[in-house]
Amino acid sequence: MIKTIKYILTGVFFYSCQIYAQTLGVVKGIVKDKVSNEALPGAVVILDKTKGIAADLEGAFYISANEGAHLLECSFLGYKKYTENISIKANDTIIVNINLGSENESGSGNQLLDEVVISAGRFEQKLSDVTVSMEVIKPSLIENKASQSLDIIMNQVPGVVVSDGQASIRGGSGYSYGAGTRVLMLVDEMPMISADAADIKWNYLPLENLEQVEVIKGAASALFGSSAMNGVINMRTAYAKDKPQTTVSLFVATYDAPKKLKYKWWEGTSQTQSGVNFSHSEKIGRLDLVLGGHMFNDEGYRYLETEKRGRFNVNLRYNFKKIQGLSIGLNTNTMETRGGLFFLWQNADSVYAPQGLNIQKYSNQRVNIDPFVTYFTKKGGKFSLRSRYYLTNNTNDKNQGSRAELYYNEFQYQKRFKNNFTMTYGAVYMEQQVIADSLYGRHSGKNYAGYAQLDYKYKKLTTSFGLRGEYNSVDTSYTRGYLTKKINNLPFQPVLRAGLNYHLFEYTFLRASYGQGYRFPTIAEKYVSTSVSILKVFPNQSLQPERGWSAEIGIKQGFKISNFRGFIDVAGFWTEYSNMVEFIFDIYGKKTGIPYIDLGNALTKYAGFKSQNVGRAQISGIDASITGTGKMGPINVTTLIGFTYTNPIDPDYNSKTDTLGIEGLKVLKYRNQQLFKSDIQLDHKKLSFGWSVRFYSYMENIDRRFTQSVLHEFNDIAGGINWDANQSTYILPGLKEYRESHRNSTYIKIGGVDIIKWSGDWINDFRISYQLSKTIKTSLIVNNALNAEYSLRPGDVRPPRMFLLQLMMRI
Repeated sequence: MIKTIKYILTGVFFYSCQIYAQTLGVVKGIVKDKVSNEALPGAVVILDKTKGIAADLEGAFYISANEGAHLLECSFLGYKKYTENISIKANDTIIVNINLGSENESGSGNQLLDEVVISAGRFEQKLSDVTVSMEVIKPSLIENKASQSLDIIMNQVPGVVVSDGQASIRGGSGYSYGAGTRVLMLVDEMPMISADAADIKWNYLPLENLEQVEVIKGAASALFGSSAMNGVINMRTAYAKDKPQTTVSLFVATYDAPKKLKYKWWEGTSQTQSGVNFSHSEKIGRLDLVLGGHMFNDEGYRYLETEKRGRFNVNLRYNFKKIQGLSIGLNTNTMETRGGLFFLWQNADSVYAPQGLNIQKYSNQRVNIDPFVTYFTKKGGKFSLRSRYYLTNNTNDKNQGSRAELYYNEFQYQKRFKNNFTMTYGAVYMEQQVIADSLYGRHSGKNYAGYAQLDYKYKKLTTSFGLRGEYNSVDTSYTRGYLTKKINNLPFQPVLRAGLNYHLFEYTFLRASYGQGYRFPTIAEKYVSTSVSILKVFPNQSLQPERGWSAEIGIKQGFKISNFRGFIDVAGFWTEYSNMVEFIFDIYGKKTGIPYIDLGNALTKYAGFKSQNVGRAQISGIDASITGTGKMGPINVTTLIGFTYTNPIDPDYNSKTDTLGIEGLKVLKYRNQQLFKSDIQLDHKKLSFGWSVRFYSYMENIDRRFTQSVLHEFNDIAGGINWDANQSTYILPGLKEYRESHRNSTYIKIGGVDIIKWSGDWINDFRISYQLSKTIKTSLIVNNALNAEYSLRPGDVRPPRMFLLQLMMRI
């Protein structure tokens, strides 16, 4: 009886399965861009408003459904929605290839507002919908300016200053030589900062393989962790398109003589630069391949300062056929650099000569290897596992070498629901290993973090909320989390962010955001002990983490003038730091109790920099920009224009006790309070013209010791000591007089009265290019065309006028 029942149930089961299978059919296809014919991975395909799937990395989708009539829909960010009524027969497969058109192809939209970005929320969204201030830099600007390092382009971005490799956004950072950063550099959403100093190596970034650069202004630690206190720069590398492409560019450049010929130390006409860049991308079956390379040689405009480097990179990605949505890949980049390192001038009459007419000669090797796995589920989920091994090996002739290894691993799950709700969860493990016996010693660090990000768009309102918990350690020093005075000493540091964006009118977007920041001291800041020029850099093992927050209210207003479209963005911001870390120049160590002091020996032993917690800081201001592109008559115009005003102050300043900066100034040191940036590109048929402008206001406050006699410093604490009057008594001879003579003040008078005054430096670049053929373009670029003499920090005068000739071929 039991066997009979089993046979009956088994038969019913198989019969039911057969009947069910006979009623099923399949619809499949590929989603592509209507104009470029490129695949659109991640496009959402929905059947009957209930059953949906995300297109895989090749734009392919596959949905099973009952026989009968169905409604097929497809949507993707920045594209018009696609709808089609289809009919499916049992046991039949129909193919529907979908070509999506841009939302702006009718000419009524604003393409720049629909620019797609990732960094703001770790998923693709329109630039107009983000809740924070962002700038997007395309490869065309880098190509037009023939920039060989990303920091050059970052100095063209509104609100951003890069000085000596240290980036500052909206005055959030001062001067820090090669150690620590409040702006986190990412390449493909993973940190690209060294394990020892956590600094950015700008010349290492593979510009020849660039998709776009996204700049977040304001604290982003909730999304990206420590070092993102002041903002994030995310460089997205490119992958192969359907059509193979090869690009090669060659350039040669010469430095002109400075305006003051006494600075010119070289014989003959000029020092030169030269280099070559190449990239190739193509699809080989299901394999995406990108190759890139860069060679660079700079003879230098400063005595003994040279640089030679070579870089090579590969991006590989394989998309599985049998497991739809699965891809694996490996990205790698390697570079070797040799040269000489300039730090401070000899004196104000020899600004291109290093102190002591001697500099550090170095040789550096860097390599990163980034394996990854990505899987798109059939229900719209995305799993990703990404890793990075980043090695920096530095050697020099001063016995200050170091080897630093960074291991980064991140697992992330993301789910995009059809009701415009996106959730992102992730976990991070990072480790640093540093061997630098004569520089830092031997140290190790670890980082554990978990984060969650929730984004929801309801009609015209976009909301965003993120939370992160992070634990850091360096040797025996570790995170002691802080919330309030009563809630502290936590085993991890919690940080959060929240933002709103409201689509008020057709091209009007209001936003508000708040984000917390946190930065754990680097190994270099805590343990470095070295000399740079005649100055020492001292360790500070008691250095504590710094914390902060930033908030802003902004408006993005789209506009259209004839066929020229763009947007105006204005934001008011407020940032505060506690336990802020600054790189302080002072006279450290033992300075009293010596009957006679050799001043040169005293400088060598006691004068230098140290990272210190200086207390609170408050930075407020306004940031405005105009971005646009389109036709004005027969000429195509592209603009990127911005002005930033900041008021960076020490709210607890006391002129009697605070003696490190210029006397009587509570403005934070090493800040330019006004910045103006502009780049305008004009294209007409085969001819193009470009003009870049940068204005840096006068740096009001610097370390007082740079302008004081060191004799004055020692007299303050050791009166009556027998000094050798013939010794030089200034760290930077002539700096005080040099600063006064280079204020470059400008006045606007109304009715004979000075109404407006500003002081600072204007730098102008010009360029002209001609398209010789469909594949070849030549360009002439003049950087610092008016040959302005300017500096972004004391003792570091920037290059004179440069003439650059570039030849580019793209096939």
